[in-house]
Amino acid sequence: MPGDVFLVLTINPITPEMKKKRMLIAAMLVVAAVIVAERYSDRTAARPTATTEAAAQTPATEAQPQQRQIANVEIPRCTDGRTEQIISHIGYTVSYNEDYCIPNWVAYELTASEVEGLESRSDKFVPDPMVTGRTATTDDYRNSGWDRGHMAPAADMKWSRQAMVESFYLSNICPQNHNNNAGVWKKLEEATRSLAGRFSFVYVVSGPIVGKAHLKIGPNKVAVPKAFFKCLLVADGDRWQAIGFVTPNEAGKRPLAEYAHSIDEIEEMTGIDFFPALPDDIEALTEADFDPEIWEI
Repeated sequence: MPGDVFLVLTINPITPEMKKKRMLIAAMLVVAAVIVAERYSDRTAARPTATTEAAAQTPATEAQPQQRQIANVEIPRCTDGRTEQIISHIGYTVSYNEDYCIPNWVAYELTASEVEGLESRSDKFVPDPMVTGRTATTDDYRNSGWDRGHMAPAADMKWSRQAMVESFYLSNICPQNHNNNAGVWKKLEEATRSLAGRFSFVYVVSGPIVGKAHLKIGPNKVAVPKAFFKCLLVADGDRWQAIGFVTPNEAGKRPLAEYAHSIDEIEEMTGIDFFPALPDDIEALTEADFDPEIWEI
């Protein structure tokens, strides 16, 4: 028909030399594909997320809390003008205070898949290489009578070797009463991991409360906190829920419910604004109170 274009192909016999060339080209293409796949895997290897895990298990039509994750919602804001250096590591972000040689706060997201990590504990405490200015050393803690207490626990960092190693940076550590560290604080850490399993993810902010008159240890005068706080945020169905805990830096084995507070109360105690990335109306509602039944305490 007018306007039609016809393509005429002339097929020549395939010679042995042409076969060899085609086989060589095919082999080269296979090698190239393998290299590209390896490089893509390296670039995309990252910490596991609750979002990807849930997407494989849950119909897309259901409204899931994972779809409501807010980037950096765990990052708080100091409101009292204290010294701080913000440092981001692979597993947590820390506000480091060189006046005290301990953190102001340590924040991170913990997902259900990260809780299942298999990395072994590092146990090598070292100064944080990213800290500028004064820093604690292991000499400060030696024979002090105080534990090197994690704010972001090593057991929450088993999903990555780098995250595990960085959890032992002294910017993530505070002088802690041994009975507190191995008692109620450990119970809180275990409860947090359980929450990550129940809700698919939990946002965590932990840190010290330092009194005006406080004990100091070691050559670098590391401040000994009078208490510790831990604030938690989860997406419960179509609502955000938050709770805080304050434990004195001393021996104690009371039920977790006796250490529980609203986020507003802990903000008043610490001079820190928690979860400021939440919309203002949601933040006000979420932080004013807490429901013990949701947290199973």
